[in-house]
Amino acid sequence: MLSLQAIPVGGRIQLSLQSYQEQPHLIESLIVRSAVAIEVEEIFKATGAMLEGHFLLSSGLHSPIYWEKFQVLQYPHYTEQLCQMIARHFQDQAVKLVAGPTTGGVLLAYEVARQLGVRSIYAEKEGGTRVFRRGLSISPGERTLVVDDVLTTGGSINEVINAVTTRGGKVIGVAVLVDRSQGKVDFGLPLFSCYQTSAPNYKPEDCPLCAAGVPLMEPGRGKG
Repeated sequence: MLSLQAIPVGGRIQLSLQSYQEQPHLIESLIVRSAVAIEVEEIFKATGAMLEGHFLLSSGLHSPIYWEKFQVLQYPHYTEQLCQMIARHFQDQAVKLVAGPTTGGVLLAYEVARQLGVRSIYAEKEGGTRVFRRGLSISPGERTLVVDDVLTTGGSINEVINAVTTRGGKVIGVAVLVDRSQGKVDFGLPLFSCYQTSAPNYKPEDCPLCAAGVPLMEPGRGKG
């Protein structure tokens, strides 16, 4: 079955004849999804959030593309628009709580929860993992949606999922603004992304930018 989220950068649609014959409604869905992908890409471009260079990602990988989500999140109307996509996708899933990791996930969890009419909480770093502090609670079996900004290896999201389940909550799905994992991450849960990209990621020892002597930048740390 063709995934409705597998929309290439630039909005080009690829659909096999067999898939179309078996499920003709996919064409209309793909066109809508492609238009949304282009709209999201324009938001990131308009805010200067798509950076090119040689970047160290929070995952430890290197990439020529960096998505500076805070260039988007500084604008409430853009944040509301993107979170509305997430809220609409999960509006029929009886979500009772939205959880995210610090720092970008705090803003996203709050706005998605606001639109769904539920609570939001956030997980902070502590001892190499993430925990809920400051008296934030989860009821046994509470249906929880986990949200984050950019998905690469899924480390932060997995930490939030573990924090939720440790407290007895039930994670029903994951949502991100940008999925750059190229399908290599599987949480065993429904995953929704506002935008997918095929931007390459490299292990430091295999990075062609390092080999070419391109200076490495660390976004979010000082002036880098």
